[in-house]
This record gives sequence, structure tokens and C-alpha cells, in this order.
Amino acid sequence: MNYYSLHHKSPKTTFKNAVVQGLAKDRGIYFPETITPLSKDFIENIEKYSNQEIAFEVIKQFVGDEIPTQKLKEIIEETVSFDFPLVNIDDNIASLELFHGPTMAFKDVGAKFMAQCLEYFNQGNKKEVTVLVATSGDTGGAVANGFLGAKGVNVVILYPSGKVSDIQEKQLTTLGQNITALEVDGVFDDCQEMVKTAFLDEEITKTLTSANSINVARWLPQMFYFFFTYKELKKLNKELVFSVPSGNFGNICAGIMAQKLGLPIKHFVASTNVNDTVPNYLQSGAYTPKKSKATISNAMDVGNPSNFIRILELYNNDFETIKKHFSSYSFTDDETREKMKAIYKDSGYVADPHGAVGYLGLEKYGLKENEFGVFLETAHPVKFLDIVESTLPVKVEIPVQIKKVIDKEKVATKISCYDDLRKFLVI
Repeated sequence: MNYYSLHHKSPKTTFKNAVVQGLAKDRGIYFPETITPLSKDFIENIEKYSNQEIAFEVIKQFVGDEIPTQKLKEIIEETVSFDFPLVNIDDNIASLELFHGPTMAFKDVGAKFMAQCLEYFNQGNKKEVTVLVATSGDTGGAVANGFLGAKGVNVVILYPSGKVSDIQEKQLTTLGQNITALEVDGVFDDCQEMVKTAFLDEEITKTLTSANSINVARWLPQMFYFFFTYKELKKLNKELVFSVPSGNFGNICAGIMAQKLGLPIKHFVASTNVNDTVPNYLQSGAYTPKKSKATISNAMDVGNPSNFIRILELYNNDFETIKKHFSSYSFTDDETREKMKAIYKDSGYVADPHGAVGYLGLEKYGLKENEFGVFLETAHPVKFLDIVESTLPVKVEIPVQIKKVIDKEKVATKISCYDDLRKFLVI
């Protein structure tokens, strides 16, 4: 399998190089040269396969022969070693809980897969690789956990000061070993821009890779849970609509990839907070990035989502096709809190702010009689403890994954500009 840059100014490359480089030399993100739909027989009989078998079938064409079959199966075994339960909220809506992994966020899947791939590719390499990643909340913790102790790999995480939750901050600043946290005076877009700039710096780029969803090994495994969900809901014989809380748009892009592989999904809803670049695009046809705004659903505080260019590519940059298969709506913090309350009152379900935005997206879309809606619950409510407990009459139990870090001391280095990051990386 070859990959090409979506800026179309760099040569095509292999899966291995796309993973190790992260970003193409022309600053474009990589995209697979071909997407071959899976067999109809596989889709029609998907309930006969284990999650591990499904994941292997889904990912193998994108890896090719660059990782031996047995090793790839071992990597998948590690990646999907936890549950992905569906919880019915009402007769035609369910929550897909993606927070049962080690850091209690959906990004555990991509982070674990990428970490295992990079460690395999780095075997025998005497030069250490630095994984550089920007986070708006959950990416940092998932990447830190996925790469913790990986041989020959150092991880540097940039996060916006004061704009991640306390628990999210603890998950990325307390692990030590090969994990370093840099606290940036700015917003997530500033962190992301620093990462992209570093990849153009010839003095340091040879030893860098990215673990954001711009990296194909972080992005593509997110297809898995759309297949797992279809496996569980196939018996309903209803058309599926997915509402995905969206910030950098990697997760929903992976869902559209699953659809391209033959998964029968009727429609996608990208649900955002007030960072409404994509909803505005669907209204006007003009893509106009803007500075991100801080919200209670901070993992979606992104004003210029990196993965939207992949979505455009998947729809052949055809605006009318995009509008037919893809909707996007934005919601305020007040609307989010009210929906958290309504969900709890009606069903007793505790949704985090991101999940509530996902539910709002399904409501705005308006499910038809033969449609079933799934919103992604991308992080455990404990990750947003203050918001959840100040909004709902509940006391959130602290899971064991969080207890491990909650009392540890934060260790982070403050930086304010790219020069600060560069000085850190060239030491």
C-alpha cells in the first residue's frame, strides 16, 4: 500500500514511512492510494467474526506486507483488548462507549496501534525517535500511555495551558520515563501549528514523527469500532446514522473510511461545540478556519481541523456529495449542559459534555422511522468531573485507571512559541 500527500507535492511513500514521518515533506497529511471495499460476504456475516478478526480484515490492506501477518494480529490483540459497549438511551438512539481502555478515551485505540507499529518499525534502529503530539485533552494521555516505556521512542506532548481538565492534565504530565509534557501559553491550534512547523525544520525532522490523528496509524484504526457497532446492531435491520463529537475530525473521517470499505452506514453527523468551522462550511461552501474558543467540551476546541481535508478527499471534493452524506451542527455550552440534564432525567444515563453534543447532533439531524442513531461517548464522565458533577445530581465514581494518576505530581515545562519548542528538541 502506498500513501500520497494531500498537498500533492511530495513523492508517494509506504505505510512504514508514512507512520515514521507522520507528515509529508510538503506539510500535507498522508492518504491511502487505494481503498478496496471488503467482500460483501464478510459484511453480511460479520456477526460470525470476533472483534480481533474484524479489525485484522479492516486494516490489513492499509498495512500491506510491511508488518508480518502474525505480528499484525498480535498488535491488534493489544489494541482492541477492551470492550466497546452500546447502551440504549431510548428506542432509536444508543451511546457507543469508547472509554473502557487504559486512559478512558476513544483515542486509546489509535494510540495503542500506532505505538505498537512504531516500536516494530524502530527495531534495530540506533537513533531514538521523538513522537511529537499536540493535544486538546485526551490525545495526550492516550499517546503517553500507549508509548510509555517503548524502546527507542521519546514522547513530547504539547497541551494548551488551562484548557484541559485536571484529570486529562494528570494523565499526560505524571507518567515520567520517556514521556515529556510541554505546557503551551495558547490554544490547541497553537500547539498543532508548532507541531506542523517542527516537521518542516530540517535540523530536527529526521528524528520526528507525529502521534496526532494526522498520522495514518493513529487515524485508520478508529474504523474498528464502527464495524464493531454494525456487528451488534445488524439484527435491528435499520439504517444507521452516526453522530460523532468532532474536533480534529479524525474519528468521523475514520467512520467515512469504514463506509467506503462497504459498511452500510446511511449518514454521518459531525457534532461540534461553538468551534463551528465545518458547520459554517456546509452552510456557505467556504472553508474559513478561525481561532479556537474554549468550551466545556474541550477535546473539540479546534478551529482548523486537520482531518477535514481527508473528508474532502473521500468525497472527491464535491460539495453536493458531501452535503448529501454528511451533516455538521454546532452547539453552545448552555445547550450541552441542558442536554446532559435531559438525558439523565429521561434515562438515568450520565453523558459527558462530548457525548451530549453527539446526542444533540442526532436530534438536529432528525432520525427517520427506519433509522437508528448512535452517538459516540468518547470519554468517561470522570475526565470532566467538575462539569459533570456541577451539572447533574451525581457523584462520579473514580475508576481505577484514574486513581493511578490523580494524586501524582504534575511535571511540565512551560513554553510560549515555536522557538521555545525548537530549543527543547535540539538539546
